[in-house]
Amino acid sequence: MVMNNIENSHDEYVNLAINTIETYIKEGRILRVPDNLPPEMLSRKAGAFVSIHKNGNLRGCIGTILPTTGSVAEEIIQNAISASTRDPRFPAITKNELSELEVSVDVLGEPEDIDSPDELDVKRYGVIVTKGFRRGLLLPDLEGVDTVEDQIAISKMKAGIGADEEVSLQRFEVIRHT
Repeated sequence: MVMNNIENSHDEYVNLAINTIETYIKEGRILRVPDNLPPEMLSRKAGAFVSIHKNGNLRGCIGTILPTTGSVAEEIIQNAISASTRDPRFPAITKNELSELEVSVDVLGEPEDIDSPDELDVKRYGVIVTKGFRRGLLLPDLEGVDTVEDQIAISKMKAGIGADEEVSLQRFEVIRHT
């Protein structure tokens, strides 16, 4: 989580995100995919979100619903850079902040269409709402999101979809790395 003692306290997914952020912020270069990663990070393709918190508050979160690169490792590298420097809600992270950040990585399962909010569980499933070309996503098991209604409402707001507009729903599971 916190970016100190990297190698000892996190799994490979979070370590990769942290190393990517530090390399990009400190040196201005994109980290190459390390050779010593677990095979599933190099061979599996999946969407992934990198979330960054500072003092318990969100500081950046960017991800992909479906894979856009050749591996989960590449997806994490791409999204770690975006979460730390391109989240439109926040200014880019600075060198001075690096020691104060907490990083997590969510690897997304395949989204599946659902017919009703009754098929959601805020702790188990993330949600994707779609109306035409507008689409919003909310990860599962987020602090302060306690009901399916909250989850859908926040997703609609993120997508610019009105509260009363009908939407198509999809759900997905994640593997969260902290």
